Amino acid sequence: MTDYIFNSDTRNKGNFFLIAGPCVIENEEMPLQIARHIKAITDKLGITYIFKSSYKKANRTRSDSFMGIGDIKALEVLKGVRDELHVEVLTDIHSEPEAELASQYADILQIPAFLCRQTELINAAAMTGKAVNIKKGQFMSADAMKYAVEKIHQTGNMKVMLTERGSMFGYHDLVVDFRNIYIMKKFNVPVVLDVTHSLQQPNQSSGVSGGNPEMIETIAKAGIAAGVDGIFIETHPDPAIAKSDGSNMLRLDLLEDLLIKLTRLRKVL
Repeated sequence: MTDYIFNSDTRNKGNFFLIAGPCVIENEEMPLQIARHIKAITDKLGITYIFKSSYKKANRTRSDSFMGIGDIKALEVLKGVRDELHVEVLTDIHSEPEAELASQYADILQIPAFLCRQTELINAAAMTGKAVNIKKGQFMSADAMKYAVEKIHQTGNMKVMLTERGSMFGYHDLVVDFRNIYIMKKFNVPVVLDVTHSLQQPNQSSGVSGGNPEMIETIAKAGIAAGVDGIFIETHPDPAIAKSDGSNMLRLDLLEDLLIKLTRLRKVL
């Protein structure tokens, strides 16, 4: 699967790939149920699927926000999804020691947007030999992300992808500059659009981020039209009770219809 994603000739002739799952591992049962549902859809539509979920949430506004069920327990859940469904799994890391730990369970290590300039963290992820997904910081230009790619390549690891997740617009909103897709594709790496995080409304007075999930289809279609290689969507059976990012996640039962539309659009292009 990773070979497909990082082979530009094959990737550009096929469908987009999908990175999807709940924002965080909330318990031991639900992630596998979500992954089974998504895998059935992607198999039917011919979409390469990567399961995503954070094994813990280190970046939280409030100290009483949910952070996880325990590192090893959550990582074992990720491994369970991979073993049963034979899909690759992706999770975030936030420090150098986490790179080695998470690499024992996950296939792709993700550098969060706020940490995309942290050289030691990026190097630690690269040195595991795992594929690395670097999210473009909300404060970063697309041009500057070539240096993040170079950091990975300089370790001898050529498996790196970049993810657009919106740029800060004032204090409480994000906008997607679709020129970033075109620019980052020039670096000859897979480029992903993180649709749901691009619709966050951060820094709310409540200490809990807001969001605009009604814009998911619009942003996703625009991403496909702009030429992204992959689509990133966080999804949950009931976002209203999700323990993280519920305000911008896609309800799970709406995913299939969206993917059908995106697949048709990709074929037209």
